[in-house]
Amino acid sequence: MTSSTGPRAFGRVEADGTVYVRTEDGERSVGQVPDATPDEALTFYVRRFEALDVEVGLLETRVRSLALSPEEAKHSINTVRAAVTTANAVGDLAALVARLDALAPLLAEQSAARKAEKTKQLEITKLAKEQMVAEAEALATGNDWRGGVNRFRTLLEEWKALPRIDRATDDALWHRFSTARTTYTRRRKAQFAEQSARRESAREIKEQIIAEAREFASSTEWTATAASFRDLMTRWKAAGPAPREVDDALWAEFRQIQDDFFGARSAVLSAQDAEYQTNLDAKRALLDEAETTILPVGDLTVARNAFRAFLEKFNALGRVPREQIRNLDSRVKALENAVRAAEEDEWRRTDPQARARAEETVAMLSNEIAKLTEKIAKATGRGDNAAAARAQESVDTYAAWLAQAKETLADFSR
Repeated sequence: MTSSTGPRAFGRVEADGTVYVRTEDGERSVGQVPDATPDEALTFYVRRFEALDVEVGLLETRVRSLALSPEEAKHSINTVRAAVTTANAVGDLAALVARLDALAPLLAEQSAARKAEKTKQLEITKLAKEQMVAEAEALATGNDWRGGVNRFRTLLEEWKALPRIDRATDDALWHRFSTARTTYTRRRKAQFAEQSARRESAREIKEQIIAEAREFASSTEWTATAASFRDLMTRWKAAGPAPREVDDALWAEFRQIQDDFFGARSAVLSAQDAEYQTNLDAKRALLDEAETTILPVGDLTVARNAFRAFLEKFNALGRVPREQIRNLDSRVKALENAVRAAEEDEWRRTDPQARARAEETVAMLSNEIAKLTEKIAKATGRGDNAAAARAQESVDTYAAWLAQAKETLADFSR
């Protein structure tokens, strides 16, 4: 029994239930189905063919979608081809084999593409390593003793993460990189050894400066001694830093000697201090008045004129005690910052570009709400309550954003 269409056209069933399949090499028996009608027997082996057809189709899809490497695909094709060739199934087995053979050019193309990609990746890796070597060699000749250590550590980790290229090139690049790192490390150690020697020399110089300072610290020749202290300070700075564990202590000792001298001088100049105190009281009074008048800043023009008038009067007054200068300056700076902040706020508030952006945002959000409102009406009209509810949620969100945008826009009208 045979059928004239589909896979069944390639099979027949003998009276004893033996099923045959026709191939390019002739007929061959694929088996029997006991206690079945010829149609049922043929159907059983057609289904086997159909399963093979599905398997070939899946393999074609995986090959074309690059789900398999060319090597994996070749192995799978050979496996499926063997299964098709010897399959106990009824259908156009030759067509299945032909479909598998048709994948060969695609596999060749994919193999070539993979090879080209691998070559490209190796070139990229080589370029990356060459750049790393160049950077390492630049670091090796530089003087970045702190950042260079961290950068070499990072470069080494990046190097380890890269794949190897051809051995000769990779070994040569690694040798250059390793040599640069060794050179940098040796130079860094030498630099720190030299730095340590300089710090020890600075310690001796600063100890000598302290000894000299003690010799004339009790002098009442205020002008000459102050000049001597200035000279000592110049030498102190030129000496550079001493070892960290003593540098702060040496500075504190030297500074204390200076403070003692200048404190004594200040005591002698107490008459001058009285004048300074008078100026201080006047400046404080001016500041109190200005802070009350200007802060908080309301009318910017009034505040600006008031600050200008205050500053003229403030600067006209003489010197004040040294220890009060910072406090006064900070209060004056606070007034100046307040006026400047008000000017900047005014500029932002009147910025036409910012206003235009705010107006565009309000218009855009309003337009979106209008569209959504129309969408709600249409959804309600056709009875789609779910769609109407979703649209309403969007309206609520846009409405919240619109309220914020309107507040921003309103700021430009204040």
